[in-house]
Order: sequence, then structure tokens, then C-alpha cells
Amino acid sequence: MNVVPQYRNVNELKKLPNNPRSIKDSSFQSLCKSLQDNPDYFEARPLILSDRTGTLIIIAGNQRYDAAKYIGLKQVPTVLLTGLTEEREKEIIIRDNVSNGEWSYEILSTDWNKESLEEWGVPTGEFKKEIEEIEEMEKSFMQKKEIKPYNKTHILLSFNPELLLKIQEHIEKIIKIEGIEYEQTSN
Repeated sequence: MNVVPQYRNVNELKKLPNNPRSIKDSSFQSLCKSLQDNPDYFEARPLILSDRTGTLIIIAGNQRYDAAKYIGLKQVPTVLLTGLTEEREKEIIIRDNVSNGEWSYEILSTDWNKESLEEWGVPTGEFKKEIEEIEEMEKSFMQKKEIKPYNKTHILLSFNPELLLKIQEHIEKIIKIEGIEYEQTSN
């Protein structure tokens, strides 16, 4: 199914009463900037409308609608879904707002610019959380003298196999995040 958005006047549309999603402050400003900077993306992700009640109700895209009005757009891209039941409308409303999946902060930290990610709405606090966990683990090891300085740019790690398996994931994360070069040896 190839759907082409139809541009409609913002004053023809009605927001969803009792919308279960909201947007505030900096997130709203970020959305406004995104609509201004990326009109092609807005067209590719138009507002979804239902006419079940005889009125054009926005069932997906209420925040984009508010942002579009705020930045002064007179028309917005829309797609009208006809013949929906109230239950089907509710399903679409929720599905449009559910974020499935999880971010791979390892990949994001390696392949993406953190400032851009923040501007685009990715919660980069997870980067900090990962680094804090790893730093805490490093402090713990240093106190137990399980980490010994090797030279100015390397450290020598000694682990029993059980401990190695337990912390391997954290070591790999910090290596990727920090771009650390390492050499693995065994005794």
C-alpha cells in the first residue's frame, strides 16, 4: 500500500481528546526545531486521522500537530484512515506511542555524535550510567589490588575465570566507549 500524504489546513483538524501522551518544555522545543529542519521527515511521518465521529480527529501525531501550529505552519501532512472502530483507533493511538526495542549504547557511543543524539531526543544519560558502573568496578578492583599499573598507557589485569566472565561485558563496554587499545594475556 503506497500512501501519499494529503496536506490539510491545521484549523480543519481536531486534537485527540484525552490523549494519553504529552510533551513538555525542551522536548517540545526540540520537536519544533525538528519539524522546521526536516520537513521531508514530517511528510514521511504524517499525522494520522480518523473520521469515525464525523470530525477529522488526530489519532497519531498530536505533538507534531502542536509543534506545527507553534512554528506557524498553516498546512500539515496527513493520512486519513476511514472505517475505523473506536477499538482500532485506540490500538493505533497506543502503537504510535510505544517505543519497542532498546538502544545499543555501545554502537551509539562508537558510531554517533553524542551531542547530535541529545539534540535528536536520545536519552544519553545511559552513556553516563555505563561509564559510572565501569568506573565503580575499576575502583573496586584497584582497592583489591587486582589491577596493577603496567606502564603509562596500559594496565595489567589478573582475573580468575569466574570473575572474568562476570565482568567481561563491562570491560568490553568501556573499551568501546573510550576507544582503549588492549592486549589480552593469560598466565
